[in-house]
Amino acid sequence: MCARADRHGGSGGRQNVHRGFVHGGRPGGCRQADGHGRRGVLHRPLEQAHRAGDRRHRRRGLREGGRAGDRDLVPPVASDRALRAAGARGDGERVRAAEASSWRSDPQLVWVGVFGAVFAVGLPVANVLGFVSDYYLNLFGKYLALAILALGMDLIWGYTGILSLGQAIFFGIGAYSIGMHMMLESSGKGVYGEPVPDFMIWNQVYQLPVFWKPYTSAIFALASSILLPALLATVIGFLTFRRRLRGTYFAILTQAIAFAVWLMLNRNEMKLGGTNGLTDFKSVLGFSLSSAETLRALYVVTATLLVVALLLARAIVRSKTGLVLEAIRDNERRLEFLGYDTAGFKIFVFAVSAALAGLSGLLYAPQVGIITPSQVGVLPSLEIVIWVAFGGRGTLWGALVGAISVNWLRSVLTGTYPRLWPIILGGLFMTVILLFPAGLIGLAAQVKKRLTGRRGAVARAAVAASGVNHHTA
Repeated sequence: MCARADRHGGSGGRQNVHRGFVHGGRPGGCRQADGHGRRGVLHRPLEQAHRAGDRRHRRRGLREGGRAGDRDLVPPVASDRALRAAGARGDGERVRAAEASSWRSDPQLVWVGVFGAVFAVGLPVANVLGFVSDYYLNLFGKYLALAILALGMDLIWGYTGILSLGQAIFFGIGAYSIGMHMMLESSGKGVYGEPVPDFMIWNQVYQLPVFWKPYTSAIFALASSILLPALLATVIGFLTFRRRLRGTYFAILTQAIAFAVWLMLNRNEMKLGGTNGLTDFKSVLGFSLSSAETLRALYVVTATLLVVALLLARAIVRSKTGLVLEAIRDNERRLEFLGYDTAGFKIFVFAVSAALAGLSGLLYAPQVGIITPSQVGVLPSLEIVIWVAFGGRGTLWGALVGAISVNWLRSVLTGTYPRLWPIILGGLFMTVILLFPAGLIGLAAQVKKRLTGRRGAVARAAVAASGVNHHTA
């Protein structure tokens, strides 16, 4: 009756929530057994077997990679070697020093630095020297802005296991917020010379609507691009996660909200441009968008903020909060049984992902020069899911690789086969699901494992052969 409780125990502390969690089933209906106190019914032989299974799981995850993100299930915040070098496991100051040393020596940070050097410094310098054209620099700026959007999706879906089909809503809020400010900056410079955007004149609106007036301030526009999506996500999360809405039901709800927002934006009565959206941006924050220097500066800002967003996301997933998020993904009910407020953690990560989506829209709109309802609906939200799945969810790097590679394919193929792109995108998604569900990052890990295994086998055979020859001699 209480076999599951026997295997996994009832306590163990919050700091050990991930141990046993990745192996455990559901909490079941067992309570503490008589005579066992707070330790529950966890017997010593079962505990030893559980620990052995935990070690085997971690070794297997590190060797094989498992599904995307298994390498990070128990992240080496401070290795055993670093802790031994610190002198004592129980010494808090030395342990923290060991953790800091492990953080500084982490090779992943080296890759972040290389990524930032190539995209934030290398490409702009190549553009100034004439090796990269303004067109391609602007194109890469769009890809990097969308990569920030994919990062947020990976946090909420890849690490927490919450499939949101409404991320394009938050992207659209960020894009429309900065777009409204840019439209007001261009007021008086349009065809009609009126102090309102030209599309309002076409709809016989001659006075600026009340909700447009705050966007005359650049500070308000920039802040609302990030804070409004986070606030909306917090409200949605509170109303859903606190009511224990999860899984498919949450995905359907966010999809319905995205569809409703798309319908609203298509109506001219909303005074947001209708189906044409907001376009004909002439300047941003006082800088002309027709200037190559302005577009280069936008690119540098986008690349820099992408690196910052990557470091922020990485800090979250490597923290104790990140372990709880992964635990929610693997077995939320067991985590609730241990006393964690899973709804609060989900609201937090949902708000962070929405803020990143708003930042993405803020950076995307000035570089593209237009924002329409077609970019704020159900289909764009599904595309974001495909980016993350293609690159490899639960890895962060997979989100970047997927967003950049899929959008590059879109730029290449839509010029030749514009009507076939939705079919190609669907086929790409099916290929990922059927052939390499861990995405490109997982595929690369498998290839590396096979190559490493072959080299190890050859080396062992060579050592064995040399030993035999030496013994014979």
